[in-house]
Amino acid sequence: MKPTDAPTANPQVILHEEFDDWVLLFLPLTGEVVGIDPVGLLIWKMLDGRRTAAEIASAIAAQCKDAPPTVLDDTLAFLTDLSRRMFVSTEKTGTE
Repeated sequence: MKPTDAPTANPQVILHEEFDDWVLLFLPLTGEVVGIDPVGLLIWKMLDGRRTAAEIASAIAAQCKDAPPTVLDDTLAFLTDLSRRMFVSTEKTGTE
């Protein structure tokens, strides 16, 4: 995942918001479940294919006053993991 990639949530993923401090993402195709925390949920809700990973990280930094200076690297690592698991796809922004 690169900062200029525009990630999109896989529409087959089912989101379960049953808990206060974390949620579950379930991909029926693979049967895999991933638990994510509230920051992960904020990121997940921004995966519309229009925002770049860098823009998402910037929005997280603005919304979370205690965001670490590594917010971009952390966001990229999170999105890379979700992409590897087929929960997220990426597209380049701009003309190709």
